[in-house]
Amino acid sequence: MASLPGDSDSNGSGQRSEAAAARRIGCARCGTPADGPRPTWTCSVENGTRHYFCDRCARAHLRAIEGRLDSARW
Repeated sequence: MASLPGDSDSNGSGQRSEAAAARRIGCARCGTPADGPRPTWTCSVENGTRHYFCDRCARAHLRAIEGRLDSARW
């Protein structure tokens, strides 16, 4: 059976997952480190760049996040 480009068994997907695992993510507000994006963290794309916010910072700035304000404004 031939694998499709989106299949997890296709060539190159292992390389991408290794690169993602090697990349350290931290909260864009307070700097709390994480090995990867946590399911409870908030991700925001601002000016084409992803910003991750930890639980504590996301809760503290929930109204600004829901109002879609850039993080520089909170």
